[in-house]
Amino acid sequence: MFPSQKNNPAAGFSLKPAKLLEPSLFKVFTLFFAIGLGLSWLIPQPAISQAKPKDVELTLVSFSVTKSAYEKIIPGFVAKWKRENNQNVTISQSYGGSGSQTRAVISGLEADVVHLALAFDTDRIQEAGLIKSGWEREVPNSGIVSKSVVALVARAGNPKKIQGWADLAKPGIKVITANPKTSGVARWNFLALWGSITRNGGNEQAARTFVSQVYKNVPVLPKDAREASDTFYKQNQGDVLINYENEVLLAKQKGEAEPFIIPQVNISIDNPVAVVDKYAAKHGTTKVAEAFVKYLYTPEAQREFAKVGFRPVNSTVAGQFSSQFPRIGKLFTVSDMGGWKGAQSKFFGDGAIFDQIQNSLGNR
Repeated sequence: MFPSQKNNPAAGFSLKPAKLLEPSLFKVFTLFFAIGLGLSWLIPQPAISQAKPKDVELTLVSFSVTKSAYEKIIPGFVAKWKRENNQNVTISQSYGGSGSQTRAVISGLEADVVHLALAFDTDRIQEAGLIKSGWEREVPNSGIVSKSVVALVARAGNPKKIQGWADLAKPGIKVITANPKTSGVARWNFLALWGSITRNGGNEQAARTFVSQVYKNVPVLPKDAREASDTFYKQNQGDVLINYENEVLLAKQKGEAEPFIIPQVNISIDNPVAVVDKYAAKHGTTKVAEAFVKYLYTPEAQREFAKVGFRPVNSTVAGQFSSQFPRIGKLFTVSDMGGWKGAQSKFFGDGAIFDQIQNSLGNR
């Protein structure tokens, strides 16, 4: 039998109920616990770190002759964005004739950014509901991010003595130019030919006669500027190539030694860039797409355009590369010819002047 706990203090425990903390003591304990909990947030928490942003992929759709510039521009933007935002960006690219690229985007090629040969193509994408109205006001320079003029490239030694526009209409001269139904550069070429007459004192009938004579000398119509260059340089067709000045300068960098002429009556070839708002919103890439477009106007990007022959739109960079680009005596713009909507309707629409000329030559 156990000894009585009541009379045995050595038992070491008591069956009396535990005494609760006094209210005042409980309040002090609670206060210190709360303070400790609050201060714990000030202690570095190595296990907690800011989540890294998800990788982003943009799709750039551009006209063919910009590819060499973007090979240098894109890595610069990707590195800058990574440095400033700790986010990886990859940029898928598609290059082709401006008209063909425009139709592809409208038909479902989900570009986040388009850089096209002419504003008319960008307007077509806007009219399809993919780009917001006023796109040209969202970025500097009314959306124009690169420029060029028309150049004439002759064969080595210039055996046909090509000196300017008038020589292209002479009998026996074979002229290589792209198809204005599929190529932006070819539309610029056509307008330059037309304007070489109308912007230099001639009338519309004289322009039609001259341009018809030139296209009579065109044996083939490649689909875009790059294919036109390949036809002339690689396939050795033609006596003279009508092309972008920038394409000619790039070919020279790659070892082509053919002489070229920059006609002193010339058109300013203005190439726009825009975010394709609907697709960018769908992809969740609007912020990065807008930053990429703005980056194209920076001195870093403009220098890369200039290095491959585009006339820069940044005035500082233009000054740095002024020796590369000859001054033009009479430089006109598409606005001088009624703007792109007027030019498209007048010259390039179905049954318009270009089609009429082709029909008259039996080329349809």
